[in-house]
Amino acid sequence: MAVTNPRTLDDLPHGGFGVGTSGSGSGAGGRPRKRPKAQSMATWRWSDRIAYVMCWAAGLALCVIAALIMGYMAVRGVQYLKPSLLWSQPSGEVDQSASGGFLDPIIGTILLTIIGIAIATPIAVAAAIWVVEYGRPSGLARMVESGIEVVAGTPDIVLAIFGLALFQHGLFGWMSFTAEGGAVFGRSFLTAGAMMSLIALPMVFGATREGLQSIPRHVREASYGLGKTKIATIRRVLLPAVRPNISTGAALGMGRIAGDTAIVVILLGATLRLEKEGAIPGVDVLKGTGSTLTSYVYNNSPAGEGNAPEKAYAAAFVLLLLVVALNFAVDLIASRGAKTGLEGTRLGAGR
Repeated sequence: MAVTNPRTLDDLPHGGFGVGTSGSGSGAGGRPRKRPKAQSMATWRWSDRIAYVMCWAAGLALCVIAALIMGYMAVRGVQYLKPSLLWSQPSGEVDQSASGGFLDPIIGTILLTIIGIAIATPIAVAAAIWVVEYGRPSGLARMVESGIEVVAGTPDIVLAIFGLALFQHGLFGWMSFTAEGGAVFGRSFLTAGAMMSLIALPMVFGATREGLQSIPRHVREASYGLGKTKIATIRRVLLPAVRPNISTGAALGMGRIAGDTAIVVILLGATLRLEKEGAIPGVDVLKGTGSTLTSYVYNNSPAGEGNAPEKAYAAAFVLLLLVVALNFAVDLIASRGAKTGLEGTRLGAGR
């Protein structure tokens, strides 16, 4: 019996339209159709072969470069890394070759990363929810997306200079040191963390938006059918579904914050030791200045004034381990999301 209205390629007769067949997926005489064999590269055009080889070469080159970076830093870092460097503070002198470790830069890196991601995550998630779930007026939604893209493409040094000009106003005097004459210093962990949040915000926003857009419409309609309001659907259904996406974006943003140097040098002061400001415990550290591993590595590198390249290699190795751990956390979050079925594709996206 001929198929009059084929819906898929398997319903087509074995010879094209108008040729009889004894059943779907069968050839002439009822014999099953043979699948075409995979073509050998010998049958490809030379341009396709060259493109294929170049793709392989590019991938292998990236793997080799990553292995060389990891191997070189591991050899040099382990060679000079001592436990005492992790638990001792840097010396107060410019020359760091004599004594001192990098405990304060480690604390500064962790503190600045926490402040930056704590500010960026709620703002980015809220913006992504509004753009995807509401997006009215549409012109304003496009402006929000364009603004985040502009922030993502702005060099870090430009953000640092803008932040310094902004936080030196008297309105933000509570965030940093204020002199007797009323001049605001503008440099502290709070001000640096606020500008660092702009580095992580586009990543969290993009990951959250992608997760929300991948959730199919029928999931929302099912929630509405159960009597849930839109805001309840967002809070009880959509946010739990995109939790892996939010975590992935936050982990990537933390990696960017931990690896930045320009904002640290300009807005944190890049002092080797933590310099507290004020008398309130905890707040004095946030209003004070300090350094991170990136600024410590730069200061002690052959291009800096610390005159301690061995300590620079050791600190760089610790920083590399921190970034690798964050990347591993991204993969772990993604794999757990796939197992628990929280990502959009497991909810039926694309069906």
